[in-house]
Amino acid sequence: MTGERAPGPGGAVAARLWRRGGPDRVAGLDLARGLAVLGMFGAHLGTSDRLAADPVTWPAIVHGRPSILFATLAGVSIALLSGGGIPATGEALVRARTRILVRAAWIFAIGGLLELLDTRVAIILGVYAVLFVLATPFLRWPVSRLLALAAGIAVAGPPLDLLLGQVATEGGNADDPFADLVITGVYPALLWWAYVLAGLAVGRSDVRAGRVRVWLVGAGTGAAVLGYGGGWLTTRAVADGRPSAGPEEGFGAGVGEWDPAWFTGAAPHSGTTFEMVGSTGVAVAVIGLCLLLAGRLPVLTAPLAAVGALALSVYTGHVVALWLVRMLDPAAGGGPGTWLAFAGYAVLAATIWRIVLGQGPLERLLTWSSRRTAALPSGPADHGPSGDGRGGPP
Repeated sequence: MTGERAPGPGGAVAARLWRRGGPDRVAGLDLARGLAVLGMFGAHLGTSDRLAADPVTWPAIVHGRPSILFATLAGVSIALLSGGGIPATGEALVRARTRILVRAAWIFAIGGLLELLDTRVAIILGVYAVLFVLATPFLRWPVSRLLALAAGIAVAGPPLDLLLGQVATEGGNADDPFADLVITGVYPALLWWAYVLAGLAVGRSDVRAGRVRVWLVGAGTGAAVLGYGGGWLTTRAVADGRPSAGPEEGFGAGVGEWDPAWFTGAAPHSGTTFEMVGSTGVAVAVIGLCLLLAGRLPVLTAPLAAVGALALSVYTGHVVALWLVRMLDPAAGGGPGTWLAFAGYAVLAATIWRIVLGQGPLERLLTWSSRRTAALPSGPADHGPSGDGRGGPP
């Protein structure tokens, strides 16, 4: 059972969008990635800190969670690049690791160039590249061990992040590039490593099976309830109902000092255990739901999935477009209207590009260079912003 339906009369439109993606492309992963990219648009263009703190608002939904979904999907792509449900071995494993590292190098370079534009957007690509590298030693691990390690990072990571953040702050190094990337930044790799490992575990499952897709929705929902429910309870039991900003609240304290309140709640980007569990649950549930929807509604979901298939190009394009807008009008702001405009153009451009040209320009670059480095012949288009979406060996 694959969970896919035979395409109807309109299915030819969706099929054409994937004609260069190979027969094994998983459209549901592109759909989830498209949601993540447009969600990050919303965080960059349509929110304010005041609104984002209110859990019943749309800005609160797009604050933090889309980027975690994006990181989780990175783990899924890595799994599919390295064999899917049957991890690659021997020479195939070496080639998979080579391709992953080449992609990581390109993504890191692209992220660095975007940082130079100074758009006030927290660029995720640098840590995204680091997470690709951190995942490479674990490509042979089974699902149970991957989930156990991810859970261990979720529990032990926040206190360790606090301690290292205190050391870096006391030494005046909190803003150094390495510390920002790994410990003190918006996307600390020390903690975000857990999301990639969880995604790697998802990718090691049979994501084409309908029962697995349903299980992902259920398991993800359960983790979300556990994480956000635990966050809600701990703020009332320990922090007088005040949501914590996470371990970073204690970076300015003396080395080794800590307050239980710093580890309570599940606020976006707080980096608490509860936020990590809850947001991972949301990501896994969304992936499962998108896999189900793309299989049943291929025509309706195809335009948004096209954004996901060109995610790296679309993400890069929106940062460059934002830079150009603010160059022309320094007073230009954000808001729902700006987000809708950016999202609309992204969906239209990605759909047309996907139909006419197939792979996005940056995706094509990463595919060609990684295959060439790994001494692989040209093949079907790779999956996602940086990796294959095929379940077979890379």
